[in-house]
Amino acid sequence: MQTEILLSCIDQAFDHRSWHGTNLRGSIRGTDLETAAWRPASGRHNIWELVVHAAYWKYVVWRRLTGEKRGTFPLKGSNFFERPARGEDSAMLWKSDVALLTSMHRKLRAAVTELKPKDLDRKAHGGNETILALVTGIAAHDLYHAGQIQLIKRLKK
Repeated sequence: MQTEILLSCIDQAFDHRSWHGTNLRGSIRGTDLETAAWRPASGRHNIWELVVHAAYWKYVVWRRLTGEKRGTFPLKGSNFFERPARGEDSAMLWKSDVALLTSMHRKLRAAVTELKPKDLDRKAHGGNETILALVTGIAAHDLYHAGQIQLIKRLKK
């Protein structure tokens, strides 16, 4: 039962219908390249960077749930990744980074599916947080950035 509740939390925050409004996937649905790359101010993150940031933290939670070693994220670096990357085909890279976000969600979801109720109170690999705190936290993280993305889109208009 607890696993189903956690799956519902992360799915509603990512791409399932919910009462709270736009989820992370919904916030980027239909976002064109120009909007994704637009910065609200110098030194501020754009939507594209937030998408890759969210993918990275889904990966981190997945890694901490599974015990996978560090350094297995498909991109070099951590936390925030400059986008658009210089010298890259931006349109193709934007689609690839959105696909990365979806892929990391699927991996995370698969790891949550394997959790047993007794696992939820134990510390996750490599930290002091419980597994329950990590999984509910990643749902909150998705919703935080969904709201941020919605705001950036409004500012661009």
